[in-house]
Amino acid sequence: MMTSMSLRTRRDLPANLTRSAGFTLIEIIAVLVLIGIIMSVVVTKIGDTVNSGKVKAGIAQMRQLANSVERYSLDNGNPPTSLNDLVSRPSSAVNWNGPYATEAQLKDPFNHQFQYKMPGSDGRDYDLVFLGKDGQPGGDGLNKDVGNWQ
Repeated sequence: MMTSMSLRTRRDLPANLTRSAGFTLIEIIAVLVLIGIIMSVVVTKIGDTVNSGKVKAGIAQMRQLANSVERYSLDNGNPPTSLNDLVSRPSSAVNWNGPYATEAQLKDPFNHQFQYKMPGSDGRDYDLVFLGKDGQPGGDGLNKDVGNWQ
């Protein structure tokens, strides 16, 4: 037999047992904010890694394009007047054995045109420059310019 005295009511329980076992709204918001901060750091690091890889690919592509300019020069006696001469035969190229490059190879991984100048600076036959991530002259880090003579 149970008496009313032996039954424990909710008000008789300690305060920590009367609380439900779930999370409060503030705790859930705090966890979501922390997850957001962690995700933003991870995404930034991944983005930097991708851009660093594109810069390295751009430098390699610029060197490959410089080799194409050299092959054109060997066949025709002088470098092309523009990079488009590597893709389609100019009227001045009598021994043209191209195409030496494709249209896609004339753009870097950031979809900017490689810079080309003939004759080049400092007595070079030509200058071929990869302008880095920003596609603008000058810059540091991922935006640093790299020339075929470097």
